[in-house]
This record gives sequence, C-alpha cells and structure tokens, in this order.
Amino acid sequence: MEAGFQRISGETMGTTYNVSYQDMEDRNFKGAIDSLLIAINDEVSTYIPSSFISKFNQTKEEIRFSINKISEYPHFTKNYFRAEEIYNLTNGNFDPTVMPLVNYWGFGYQDKTITKVDSAVVDSILNNFIGFSKIKIKNTGEADKMVAYFTKQHPNLELDFSALAKGYGVDQIFEYLEARGVKNSMIEIGGEVRTSGKNDKGKNWSIGINTPKRDAQVTDFQAIVELNNKALATSGNYRNYYVVDSIKYSHTINPSTGFPEKNTLLSASIFANDCMTADALATACMVIGLPAAAELIENQEGVEGYFIHGNEKGKMDVIVTSGTAKFLRSEN
Repeated sequence: MEAGFQRISGETMGTTYNVSYQDMEDRNFKGAIDSLLIAINDEVSTYIPSSFISKFNQTKEEIRFSINKISEYPHFTKNYFRAEEIYNLTNGNFDPTVMPLVNYWGFGYQDKTITKVDSAVVDSILNNFIGFSKIKIKNTGEADKMVAYFTKQHPNLELDFSALAKGYGVDQIFEYLEARGVKNSMIEIGGEVRTSGKNDKGKNWSIGINTPKRDAQVTDFQAIVELNNKALATSGNYRNYYVVDSIKYSHTINPSTGFPEKNTLLSASIFANDCMTADALATACMVIGLPAAAELIENQEGVEGYFIHGNEKGKMDVIVTSGTAKFLRSEN
C-alpha cells in the first residue's frame, strides 16, 4: 500500500460504510466520520424516532425552523431541497413523500408484510398523502435570518429521504476529507460510491457493478468501472423484495400508481459528479424504466447511466448512455 493510505469502516444507515484515503499526516478520521454520520442520521433517518424527519412525519402542526447560512437542521434542509429539485427534474417520479406507501407495502420503518392488497387503501394514500406540492413553505424575515414554516396539507403526510441519504452521507464524508487536504479517496456507503484522485496503486479506483440476481455473490460483477473524481450509485429490485401467494413485491414504489413498480429494468447505475444526485436519479430510473430512464440520463449534463434489463428471451441485456464507455474497464 502506498504511504499514507488508510482504510476505515463501520455501520450506518442500516448498512456498512468503507473509506480509503491517503493522508500524509497519517490522521485517523474514523471518530470524526462516525460522529458526522450520527449527526446526519439524527436529522434524516426515519428509523430513529427522535430524528428531525421523524418529528416532521409525526407532527400534526406547522413546523418552524431557521434556514439561514448556518441552518438549525442542515442535513434535513439539504436533503429536502435537493429532493425537491430531483422531484421537479423527474416530473414527480422521484418523490420523497412516498413514505406512507413505503410503509403500507412493508418496506419502511413499520414492520409488516402485505398478505392482501386493498386497492382502495392504496388510492386513498396516493390521493391524500403523496406529492411534494402538498408541502408548503412560507418564508419570513431578512435574508440572513430567514425562517421557514413548513406546512403539510395533510397531517399524515410523511417524508422519506432513503433514496438519496446514503449518497448525501458519501458526499459529506468526501467534503470532510477534502477540507483536510485529502486528494485521494474512495468513500462507499451501502454500495454508493464517490472517489477522488487515485488508489493506493496510483491507478483509478475500480468499482464493480453487481450482477442483478438475488442469488449472486457480492463479488459477482456485471461490469468493472474505473472512477476518478466521480460518483456512482446503483438501484435495483433484485434483493429487496418479498413474495406472497406467488406475487413479487419490490421496494421501488411508483408514486404515480401507488404500487411497487414492475418493468424490465433490473438495475440502474448512475455516474454523476456527486453521489447524492447519482443516488436519487438511480431510484427515479427504476421507477420510470426503459427507455425513459436512458433518455432522462442522456439529457443530464455530467451524468451517465448503465442499465441492466431483462429482454424478451428472459436474458439480461445492457443499455448505456453515450458517455459511459469511458468508465468501463471490462465486462464479465
């Protein structure tokens, strides 16, 4: 290993994190990174009852907090406004107000499994609770002392940032290391990755895109890509699902229909300059499927996509956007 490289790891956001970085001062940043991740979770984790997002979800009243330059809740604020941007960019196919549906289908903080689908209940949730437009923000005060009042159109409306929070966590660690002079690093949380510079062998960072099969090993890769100052996030339905009465229910919920999405797209891997964007767009792609997903990513500057889908013969095929080839090292 080249001088100054360290590797640290731990648990966060219901998964694990791994960080490799080069620091010629040989500083160990694990304690600081753990503290940073705890602070993020304390604002955006729906699995922590005392987190700010949980309070937002549970409250039946107006929520008031500062959004000045040093926000009282910076992690929630950044996730909220970036989620809103991706919501608008994807015409609502990425919608963090999908939380009540995520809970209904058994993929949220409420532990349950669907045994019988009630379409009337799904429609009711969809019509009453889903849609970013159902949250209103009223700003008051001067620019440097701005106060935002969040108002939920329905008291049972809830937010879920799980589709971009891991990417956000990666970006926050990246920025923490960068601010301390680290130029070569790889940060990964639950498979979402961002890199800078080179690895300990002086080469671009090699990252695997998993084969989208439930029984595939974590080392079973459809492709190997090389990253330098780029982020990569992958979303898929091949691991997080359950089957009841021969019906498969996946964790990707379509905010337009209220049901788990069913299309031929098995996984979407998105390359972007930051991991939060890659994470959110990967989820949106799984919702809209092909060819719309490829068209969406093709039209985004600095963003590329690698899509694995099932063809009419029941085999796996790959579709990539025009700038993806520069990342591909090899394919199995």
